Amino acid sequence: MLDTIFPFVGGVGLFLVGMMLLSDGLVAFAGGALRRGLIRFTGTPFKAFSSGALITALVQSSTATTVTLIGFVSAGLITFSQAIGVVIGASLGSTATGWLVAGLGLQVKLGFYTLPLIGLGALIKLLAHGRWAGIGLALAGFGLLFLGLDMLQDGMRGLAGVFNLARLPVGGFWAHIAVMLIGLAMTALLQSSAAAIATTLTALHTGTINFDQAAAVVVGAAIGTTLTSAIVAIGANVSAKRTALAHILFNLVAGLIAIALLPALLAVIEFLDRYFNTTAGPLSLTTFHTLFILLGVAVFLPQTSRFAQVVERLLPERSDNLVRHLDNSLLSVPAIALEAAQRALEHMALRLFSLYSRILDSPSMPIQPDELPQLHEALQQTFDFVTRTQVASDDKPLSGQRIALLHAIDHLLRMTARLRELRHAPIEFANARYREAVEHSRSMLVAAEGGAAGPPALPGTKSLELVKQEAKALTELAHQVRREILKHAGTDGNTSQALHILDAFRWMDRAARHVSRICHYLKAGRAWSERLNNKEADGGFDLPDEPEQD
Repeated sequence: MLDTIFPFVGGVGLFLVGMMLLSDGLVAFAGGALRRGLIRFTGTPFKAFSSGALITALVQSSTATTVTLIGFVSAGLITFSQAIGVVIGASLGSTATGWLVAGLGLQVKLGFYTLPLIGLGALIKLLAHGRWAGIGLALAGFGLLFLGLDMLQDGMRGLAGVFNLARLPVGGFWAHIAVMLIGLAMTALLQSSAAAIATTLTALHTGTINFDQAAAVVVGAAIGTTLTSAIVAIGANVSAKRTALAHILFNLVAGLIAIALLPALLAVIEFLDRYFNTTAGPLSLTTFHTLFILLGVAVFLPQTSRFAQVVERLLPERSDNLVRHLDNSLLSVPAIALEAAQRALEHMALRLFSLYSRILDSPSMPIQPDELPQLHEALQQTFDFVTRTQVASDDKPLSGQRIALLHAIDHLLRMTARLRELRHAPIEFANARYREAVEHSRSMLVAAEGGAAGPPALPGTKSLELVKQEAKALTELAHQVRREILKHAGTDGNTSQALHILDAFRWMDRAARHVSRICHYLKAGRAWSERLNNKEADGGFDLPDEPEQD
């Protein structure tokens, strides 16, 4: 008994570990390129579908694709409508594991021959650094995957003599539903549809179950793989929950279509087997898996926009939350977490600059009582989020972006406090005495409102230089006014008015410095982000010059 159970459980475990190492290694080696590709090639539903399928096939994990995708949507890097195409593509790309197992792993016992890959991969992981250490992980994972398959085959042959799995329900709609639920439970238990499908392929290969039963199990595994997405989306924002729900609905509907049309699909597989003169084995089962996913693609892909609208109605956006993209789930991927914080701060900066512009244009303080407190609270939450984002000390781009964002938050908080001061000590901006200072402030805000916007509207260095020039002009004007007022202090007999004018110019000078530094650090954060995403062109991005003082 133990001679059967131990190899079976060990084989499943080795296969799971191999899949995790293979996926993690490939993502570590080419993760940056894959992330850029996922963002870049999602312009249309077909492009999003193609990128999702290709990336999932490359990293051998639909879970890795969908979890990363949820992070992208949470961070606002891609829209929910684009994410649906990637989700559909990831479901098709997940069939690549079945083709690998059925076409290679079960046809030839490769476990013995891949043993050197495990040793070589471990050695590369220990000696190499950076991306190349990921290659070591991938090689070791590839070897463990086939070693696990060999052990799983041995265990499955023994298991057939202990448990008669052929007694599982067979024939009829409800029998197929029952076996499908077994496949779903297997995937939920193993937390990997690839492992459940590999186990099913092995069972079919060894004659432990028949083809009809294996087909229903595969359908259940395809539905069960969405559980990981659902778990990741718990506590996440609405965009992430929508992405997870879209993944669940697609696989569920595709699976139910497969169960409903199972006799017809099996007839198609039987025809293909006769045509190619093959037997109903693992390759036929993998063909069945791919076929019913393609049926789901044919139903959903042309209706991507309508599907998105349905999901959005099921999970509506409840409020305009400034920090809605800052999910704790993003903290495990620092690059995405900091990008989400960068975009949130750019949005908050625009909101703050707009408030300042409205104050300059109207002396009646046209700000809602809760606007500044909400902005202050959002900045505090963003500060907490950025400080909890752990970045490796040797990762210069991420460290640089993190520091720049913390500086930007500091000056945004100070600027928010400056605007709140006006409620207690208002300035008559319409007074002719302040006309020149107000004009400089308005010109600065026009440039700043362009300079704080996120890509692709982020302008070049000229706009930032204009902001700094206007801020410097305000500083010089404030110093000039201070000298004039102090020179004539006491001669006109209106000391309190002179002090009020001095305070007003000092306030505008300091506000301008904060605006200048907010733009500087947001620009620096964006430059570090571009450097991170274009490491091959590391020298192609100039960071803004440091301000003279903070």
